[in-house]
Amino acid sequence: MKKSIKIVKNRSDIGAGTRGSDLGVDAIEIAAIVNKNHYFKKYEYVDVDTENESIYNKVTNPFGKRIKFVVDQCTRLSHTVKNTLANGEFPIVLSGDHSSALGSISGIKEAYPSKRLGVVWIDAHADLHSPYTSPSGNVHGMPLAAALSVDNLESQVNEIQSAVEESWSAMKNIGCEGAKVIAHDLVYFGVRETEEPEDKLIDKLGIRNYMVAEVRHRGIETCVQEALERLSDCDHIYISFDVDSMDCDLISYGTGTPVPKGFDEHEIIGIINNLIVSKKITCIEFVEVNPLLDMKGNKMAETAFYVLDEITKRL
Repeated sequence: MKKSIKIVKNRSDIGAGTRGSDLGVDAIEIAAIVNKNHYFKKYEYVDVDTENESIYNKVTNPFGKRIKFVVDQCTRLSHTVKNTLANGEFPIVLSGDHSSALGSISGIKEAYPSKRLGVVWIDAHADLHSPYTSPSGNVHGMPLAAALSVDNLESQVNEIQSAVEESWSAMKNIGCEGAKVIAHDLVYFGVRETEEPEDKLIDKLGIRNYMVAEVRHRGIETCVQEALERLSDCDHIYISFDVDSMDCDLISYGTGTPVPKGFDEHEIIGIINNLIVSKKITCIEFVEVNPLLDMKGNKMAETAFYVLDEITKRL
């Protein structure tokens, strides 16, 4: 039976270090229009309010930039995802920067507090920093640490202010108190640019990372099936697709933190579609399209829309 899809438009980029991913949602929609595809006319949608004007505020917390506003944004998105699921709809979330993924994860957990949630993170980055370890202070590098409720104090390099500590605690408790996901139930695809604190945490927690070379060598179906076996005890699975998981030289530099040697769009479609077969997918999120950085017109958004259109056919 086809799912009743609801598009959640979350135009927030306050967790990023560069501006422009808030325009990614509209860039994807423009890609559909140019392609004469009526995708965005087919489905109901909801707009999530943002606080993008906060980028004009002076940064006073260098190790948790605009973190209070990110907490507010993730809380709003959490409620939206929860309500969408409560209405029997399938949320496809189109977000700006990746910090918002915490809101989606929290919303699923808020909707199904007694259920076990798995996360498949398709990304070039691990996003496992906390304010105690982040070299940049940008919160889009922290959503998974918050979802796992880990501070990684063993690798602490930053002394943080009490206001950041308070907001970080709030981040870890959005939707419901404590961890939303356990480390065993987090699987990476394509992560290839990390910092030492993240590497140590990945090793300590035993998080599985299917790197691009392994997926190509062993095959998409084999790797995805293995990932699904790892997540077999999960009742629901959330997929987060950061477009920087794709090869920036092959596709486009239209994303805030491009990294070479990634997947192509057909591999991304293969990964997501093979996950969908499990019938456990509860929410899919697309993030980090930044048309302001795209040197090929609107190429990144066009590619993201192509992936979106193709995987929606399998839902």
